[in-house]
Amino acid sequence: MSDALVMAVIRKTVTVDCAVEEAFRVFTVDAISWWPAETHSIHESVDEIVFEPKVGGAVYEIATNGERGHWATVLEWEPPHRLVLAWNILEREGDLTEVEVRFLPEGEATRVELEHRGWENVEFDGPAKRRNYESGWDAVLGAYVECV
Repeated sequence: MSDALVMAVIRKTVTVDCAVEEAFRVFTVDAISWWPAETHSIHESVDEIVFEPKVGGAVYEIATNGERGHWATVLEWEPPHRLVLAWNILEREGDLTEVEVRFLPEGEATRVELEHRGWENVEFDGPAKRRNYESGWDAVLGAYVECV
């Protein structure tokens, strides 16, 4: 593996003040309560964010007008410790990456580790998209920590 591919992986870690089960639940079932949809969504106004809780399930937003915007497909679903997503906003060909999120007990808190990988699979403007996500995950996870 080349150094460029290793460096391309985005890794983020945050700690939330709750048990692993609650951290996983809020991240998935209650995503609309914390996801910064006003800045990190497909539609202008989002009413719901859905994680279908099974391998092969979809992750998507539902706009106020009822339109559905695809975010990802669930590759692995291991509540409350781990999930892996085939991340592909709007199912665009040539834009498939992978997001893994792990929920690890740390005393009475939970350490949440996110890894966004597979940037070598992005066919068009991968480095720019990766840079966008590098800072984007900071904002998203910051909102999650504030909510929890």
